[in-house]
Amino acid sequence: MNKKNKIELPKEKREEMILKIKNYFLNERDEELGDLASIMIFEFITEELAAEFYNQGVYDSYKYMNDRCEDLLSIQKY
Repeated sequence: MNKKNKIELPKEKREEMILKIKNYFLNERDEELGDLASIMIFEFITEELAAEFYNQGVYDSYKYMNDRCEDLLSIQKY
């Protein structure tokens, strides 16, 4: 992902998400991840995967709004 399309998060949200990664590995895999490993996983997700989730959200919103606009046309008076 180029710099222009990079998803930016507030520092507090970033730290919260990194902590969730650490907790996931501890609870689900019984592995204690250090700060560096957790940050690297977080950066991989945000740089390589997040755009796909974002794009799916945009598409889902578009589809939802398009369906609602079709519903709006059904109330026309003839």
